[in-house]
Amino acid sequence: MRRLLLLRHGKADRHSAGGDRERPLTRRGEEDARRIGDFLTNSGITPDLAVASNARRAKQTLERTLEAFPAHVTHLIENTIYLASSGHLLEVLRQTPDKVQTLLAVGHNPGFGELAAILAGSGEPHELELMRSKYPTAALAILDFDVTNWSEINAAAARLHKFITPAILRGEPLDDPD
Repeated sequence: MRRLLLLRHGKADRHSAGGDRERPLTRRGEEDARRIGDFLTNSGITPDLAVASNARRAKQTLERTLEAFPAHVTHLIENTIYLASSGHLLEVLRQTPDKVQTLLAVGHNPGFGELAAILAGSGEPHELELMRSKYPTAALAILDFDVTNWSEINAAAARLHKFITPAILRGEPLDDPD
């Protein structure tokens, strides 16, 4: 089995003097990333490898999320996933080393939301509908694949184990457009 944790970056400032890649997380974005990290550790889910886009908000989301883990999680920055299409993200995913059982990927919409929808072929209907209708900031899709190698991953091959957002963790409705 392979497990993919698709995490959209946390809420970011609308503007940055350095352009879109340099937009930092807001305080809420940092808190939400920590909340997702706590959710993962409390659920007993630890990535073998974590990968983030080179955008500042994605790197900060990764850093805040990883703070929840007691041991070091190997992580790297992947320049090609910044605002990448779902097709490109799938190709990058297929290149994951097979020694990695659980991969955490931090990136952007629309690519991440589209990739999650493409990959999830089964799961709890309400969660599938929720994930496909809205993939807000700091949303996390946990996708399980019954494959031996990452290169075998295809559309509709995953079971959505869980779709979680910071609003869900806070007990709030999903009404924020970000």
